[in-house]
Amino acid sequence: MNVLWQRWLLLLLAQAVLGALGAWLAGWPAALAAVLLGSWLWLLADSWQARKLWGWLQSGDVADVPPMRGLWAALGASMRRWLRAKEKSVQAADLRAQGVLHAFHASPNGVILVDDQGQIEWCNRMAESHFGLQAERDLGQMLGYLVRDPALSAYWHGQDFSEPLSMEGIQGARLSVRFYPYGKGKFLLLAQDVTALEQAEAMRREFVANVSHEIRTPLTVLMGFVETLQTLELSEQQRQRYLDLMGQQAQRMHHLVQDLLTLSRLEGSPLPNYDHAVGVRTILQQCEVEARALSKLLCKDEPLHVLQFPTADDAGMDTELLGAQVELVSAFSNLITNALHYTPPGGQVQVRWLMHADGSASLQVRDSGPGIAPEHVLRLSERFYRVDRSRSRETGGTGLGLAIVKHAVQRHGAQLHIESKVGQGSVFSVHFPARRLRTPSSGA
Repeated sequence: MNVLWQRWLLLLLAQAVLGALGAWLAGWPAALAAVLLGSWLWLLADSWQARKLWGWLQSGDVADVPPMRGLWAALGASMRRWLRAKEKSVQAADLRAQGVLHAFHASPNGVILVDDQGQIEWCNRMAESHFGLQAERDLGQMLGYLVRDPALSAYWHGQDFSEPLSMEGIQGARLSVRFYPYGKGKFLLLAQDVTALEQAEAMRREFVANVSHEIRTPLTVLMGFVETLQTLELSEQQRQRYLDLMGQQAQRMHHLVQDLLTLSRLEGSPLPNYDHAVGVRTILQQCEVEARALSKLLCKDEPLHVLQFPTADDAGMDTELLGAQVELVSAFSNLITNALHYTPPGGQVQVRWLMHADGSASLQVRDSGPGIAPEHVLRLSERFYRVDRSRSRETGGTGLGLAIVKHAVQRHGAQLHIESKVGQGSVFSVHFPARRLRTPSSGA
């Protein structure tokens, strides 16, 4: 406001001085002419100042303000401050937008921004991986031309995005895709890799089906025998035979339930700590007693298995394993029991405890059984996986033994390794890291 008053006061002062000078020189007509001439000169100078301000605004260079005076200098300074504030605001908005885009790049999900025509405006690296896109090459291209999937095309043209679309990405990945509208005619495509989720769901369904089948089979047999005992007159010998078979089926269901409970306990409990130790000699002596009893049961009137276990004086037998005794005994016992079940009577099962130079150690169980084809070896530790289903059921196996071994040893930082050749037997090894071992020389 002070600048405006100064502006008008200067104009009035100039008119008064020129009018007085004109009147003094040539009278009142000259005074009027002098006043008009002064007004025009002032207007011309003012227009020149306005032109400089306008030219500066058109140039877009905020820093290069031309020299001005009075009101125009004040307007120029105000405009420069406003433009600088606006520029900082735009820069801050750009930084926020860049931060959002960087966050999208870090997202484990694919993100694509498209317009109402389906043209790609932006995509993150995960979307490039999911759909085989290249951002620098494909921006501005139609998504439907680059991702030629009829299901995605129908999903886009249907414009019903209330439910996600399940489709296949590149390299066989399963994707859950959904469009989310935003802004004016814009859409955000979110693609999530659900391959692992679908595999887990498939495994869950398979697990439930396997458990149901494994329980239904002996249960059906039991029900049949019970009905037979209830409705038919049987001799004492027949009755005893049926009761023995019923006992076998009940024992089979009992083993299955026990193995399922063991797996559930392994998966739901915290990892074993290093506070408890169990001697290797103790575990293997217990396993040897069980193995010899099982061999007699399996072989019956045929030659027994040739069993070889480490002696008390063998190297490493004074070693102690740090962890959960129940889990370690279960793992050792399951490995040896599995070898006995699949080794014919008179065959050989060799159990060894091997110490390594780096302080680690291995339990090795070698059998002279029929061996396993390479395509089955990698899947042996899967739940209910059997190379020969009929033979596995004949031996009374539940299909969970090696799964229990794998879970138990992995909880102790160990790894299960399987080597086998058809006709040459199999070798099952569990390698324990040095941190899970304690020897008399290493102390407590």
